[in-house]
Amino acid sequence: MRLFIDTANLDEIREIHAWGVLAGVTTNPSLVAREGADFLQRIHDICELVQGPVSAEVVAQDAEGMIKEGRLLAKVHEHVVVKVPLLAAGLQATRTLSDEGIPVNVTLCFSANQALLAGLAGATYISPFVGRVDDVSWPGGDLIAQIVEIYGQNPHIQTQVLAASIRHPVHLLEAAMAGSDLATVPYKVFKKSIKHPLTDAGNEGFLKDWSTVPDRDIPSLVERFLAKRG
Repeated sequence: MRLFIDTANLDEIREIHAWGVLAGVTTNPSLVAREGADFLQRIHDICELVQGPVSAEVVAQDAEGMIKEGRLLAKVHEHVVVKVPLLAAGLQATRTLSDEGIPVNVTLCFSANQALLAGLAGATYISPFVGRVDDVSWPGGDLIAQIVEIYGQNPHIQTQVLAASIRHPVHLLEAAMAGSDLATVPYKVFKKSIKHPLTDAGNEGFLKDWSTVPDRDIPSLVERFLAKRG
């Protein structure tokens, strides 16, 4: 499974990108508004930084408007993925944009039937909302598993499953185990996912033991070792 980060904050993107685990970014109007940044410039800057897929969402609610906005957003950068809501108008826009070679992320998916329709419409990505499905007492991981199974049985559908609304590390684990192609993860969940008390304790123990070694500067040790070998 590949990982995107769900944010419009450049500092957060830079930090997680530096880990070497980031494949792309998803944004939405709320995330960009929260940053107080120029929308198009921020999308362009994110694309330049990650050099991978970056979802930029349309705000029109009719198919004609979505198509127009999608075509314009695609001109901002080669890595832009047009994000549309899973509405009838969104499906229509998805088919048109997809046929024109513009990648589309269909968002706000809450059922396997919706995912099937988005796949048939030519979506590049489908974004099922794991956390919000959990909110209505149905396991979000089950939704991911259903979509993965449906797509697997219909090879003419090339849509990738992009698990969204990931609220904690367990959601990320469930999405991975259910076979999701990708997950878009908030910054705080990345930070929580890398932490474990046994890792911290083990590292502290190693450092404590190493502190008892008289000559412990690794660069100097390597330099002298290589010098001896000529």
